[in-house]
Amino acid sequence: MKLKLTLFVMIFFSVLSFAQKTVSGKITDEDGQGIPSASVTIEEPGKDAILAYAITNSKGEYKVTFTSAESNVDLKVKAFNQRPLTKQISNSDQTVNFNMQGEATEIKEVQLKTKMITARGDTIAYDLKAFDSKSDRTLADVMKKIPGIEVNTDGTILYQGNAINKFYVNGKDLMEGGYGTINNSLPKDAVQKVEVLENHQPVKILQDKVPSDQAAINIKLKNSVTMTGRGEVGTGFGDPWLWNVKLTPMFFGQKSQWVVNYKTNNMGEQVENEGNILAFGNRFEGRRINASQNDWLNVENASTPNLPVKRYLMNSVHYLSANYLTNIDKKKEWELKANANYTNNAVERESTSQTTFFNGTSNNLNIFNNFYTDKAKGELIFTKNAKKGFFKNTTSFSQYWNADRGVVERRDGINSTQRRGEEALESPTTSFQNSLSTIIPWKEKMVNVLSFVSYQTDRQDLRVSPSSYLDIPGFTPNLASASVDQNLRLKTFEANHSANIGFSTKGWTFTPEVGFNLESTHLDSDLSNITSDAAAPLSQYGNDLTYTTATPYGSVGVNYKNDAWMLYANFPVNSNNIRAEDPQRSVYRELNKVTFEPSIFAQYTFASFWKASVNANINNNFGEINTAYAGFLMTSPVGINAMDPQNPIPQNNNKSAGTRLEYRNPLNNIFFNVNYRFSDAKRNLISNPTIISGYTVMSYLVRNNHVLTNGYSAEIGKYFPKFKTNASLSYSNNTTKSDAILDSRSYTNTNTGQSYGVKFNNTYFSWMSIDYNARITKTKQTSKGDVVTNATTTGFNHNLALFFYPIENHTVGFNWDQTDTNTPNQKYRNGFYDVSYQFTWAKKKIDFELKWMNIANKKVFETFEIDATRTTATRILLRPSQVMFTVKFNFK
Repeated sequence: MKLKLTLFVMIFFSVLSFAQKTVSGKITDEDGQGIPSASVTIEEPGKDAILAYAITNSKGEYKVTFTSAESNVDLKVKAFNQRPLTKQISNSDQTVNFNMQGEATEIKEVQLKTKMITARGDTIAYDLKAFDSKSDRTLADVMKKIPGIEVNTDGTILYQGNAINKFYVNGKDLMEGGYGTINNSLPKDAVQKVEVLENHQPVKILQDKVPSDQAAINIKLKNSVTMTGRGEVGTGFGDPWLWNVKLTPMFFGQKSQWVVNYKTNNMGEQVENEGNILAFGNRFEGRRINASQNDWLNVENASTPNLPVKRYLMNSVHYLSANYLTNIDKKKEWELKANANYTNNAVERESTSQTTFFNGTSNNLNIFNNFYTDKAKGELIFTKNAKKGFFKNTTSFSQYWNADRGVVERRDGINSTQRRGEEALESPTTSFQNSLSTIIPWKEKMVNVLSFVSYQTDRQDLRVSPSSYLDIPGFTPNLASASVDQNLRLKTFEANHSANIGFSTKGWTFTPEVGFNLESTHLDSDLSNITSDAAAPLSQYGNDLTYTTATPYGSVGVNYKNDAWMLYANFPVNSNNIRAEDPQRSVYRELNKVTFEPSIFAQYTFASFWKASVNANINNNFGEINTAYAGFLMTSPVGINAMDPQNPIPQNNNKSAGTRLEYRNPLNNIFFNVNYRFSDAKRNLISNPTIISGYTVMSYLVRNNHVLTNGYSAEIGKYFPKFKTNASLSYSNNTTKSDAILDSRSYTNTNTGQSYGVKFNNTYFSWMSIDYNARITKTKQTSKGDVVTNATTTGFNHNLALFFYPIENHTVGFNWDQTDTNTPNQKYRNGFYDVSYQFTWAKKKIDFELKWMNIANKKVFETFEIDATRTTATRILLRPSQVMFTVKFNFK
């Protein structure tokens, strides 16, 4: 595999260096003064296709790199109020200067004739009107159709397959990464253009010093002061009565911005995730996280299907959020941001499954769940982002009051026993974080101090009744008790502190850094009303474990950037000091190890439209507290786990390398990328599960083992202005090979997954628009050794959204979701159909929509899965047919 990677990299760089030529020079006017912002393009003679382009700097200087097989090329120069020039030059490195004559023209930048996409430097701007259709209402509706941009179902925006690092509105970062609310609710009519800021470094003092390979999105509104927003109010027929309310007013001014958002429904829309942080900036801004619970204990969960959430989510949700930004100084350098949100959500879920294990055992399950989410989050951020200094302090607080319920009916095939259990989990969590980062210029240097402190408490109480429901091998419940109870407390403290100083010279920046990371977690648990058949001592039914990781480190960062190259690397040396202690259960584990964990990224830009990059890194992981507890822990009603106190601390060494080739040409609307990645994870412990009566008993053996992963992917997209069509094709192939043990039998497990995707949308006809997405997947699972399996599963899913406009202000819509699964012995077809009618009151910009969802009234989803140990046939309860009437409007 290393040979394959080496060969790939050699071919990769051979392509980069083939026949590249560079032409540079200076453009002056009749008075000999340099002309800034002139466009210089290279074209092959007789062909209307631009090979490369450049924009002159403030002195009139340019440099353009291109690749061509022709002996001669045409060099064309255009500038504002200057007569265009064309000169045929040889295909070679050379310097060519031009003196232009004045003429009344109006050419402002390199752009398409339609002006739908313009490019200037690292900024690509998209005119939103060129891509929208009559059925689109919000920014997200149109963003999905822009070439090179993809919007995932969770709201994450990808550019050329990679997540963005910032989302701005008129240059301000109001949402601090939680941009889903604006993307889903900002009316498209308020937007002038969408700008992609390539290689965006959000910290101004680091621009031109510390490069970035990530892109940002800036939404440029039509007005500098905008009061807008989106609202919906709907009701419907079904069981139960349906409602849907969305109210999101917004204000974007020059000094302040705010967004208030309230959404509630019981029709299957997952609005509560809009506040999730989707863009994290970079490490110099400090550390921000999506606070989450430590879910150690769980009730048995009903399955969820591979379908859009709206097809199966039985919910009743209320989500309220508010975001506010204001400048607090006259220079508008200091910003205060306050963000808060609250979620109240109740979800029902039900599924039935039949599982057959390869060792001959089987079980049937019917699970009904109620999940209750009640959480609040508040955040206060002070920021100064200026060329002469940076400061950012983020304080956040989160509180959860969650509860889960489960009613389970189980029949074990080995003895045909049938049991019914009721399960209840209470899981409140309190979380606090504070992140501070400041960069202070010191003569020609920069001093950066970072500090992150986090404290979180988790309390989880799992109760299973009656106690006779439990049938876990090796354990006997106390039948005299009404229930078996597992109580758990976690207290986690984390502190990361570091300081570095940056030196810059001739495009290079060196950043030596020292830091100290500390994480300490205390686990306190108790399992009652159950005993071990091996007459374990009373101490084995609880835990009082402290797990501490202290890591002082030193590192050197190296950054370089010029017109063509971008490089950033980090060379840290970490002193890892880990200790796990629980004296009552004889747990004394300690590890002291020094590791070198370098990472490097290099990117080369050539021929104006091409980017090539390579990256590699080594990192080590030494496990967490969940690998060290020795007392019995009922993590779910079907399993009690404990770790052998004699096992060493896990040591996982991960090595990975990748390469990427990217082409993005806004002049002819083509976007293309191909990626390859290889990783090798070496572990010192291997899991050794034992399956008895359908249950899995976990244990670990001390044995070196590997997980090898190979993955490559490609995607190409193009917008066809003549046909108003955006189309893309994608392919991916991922193979994972791992060592495994089952019932003390060793084998090698190989999983290969392939995926083919197609996506296009068309707005050519005034009476119709279409959006279509389809994906074919093929998964092959092979086991060799003491366990032999060979199973292949294929899947197909697609979504068709078709809209007709028979009369002005009238829209008829049709939506078709299809998900199919095929195995050698089973075939499942799952199709869903929706129709809608919408009348638009154009003068008031109000839509009245009547929508019928799941016309066929499909009530269950069927699927079949196979892995190394089992086959599972599942039926999942879905939302029935429902009809909704909704009024939609803009706030201004």
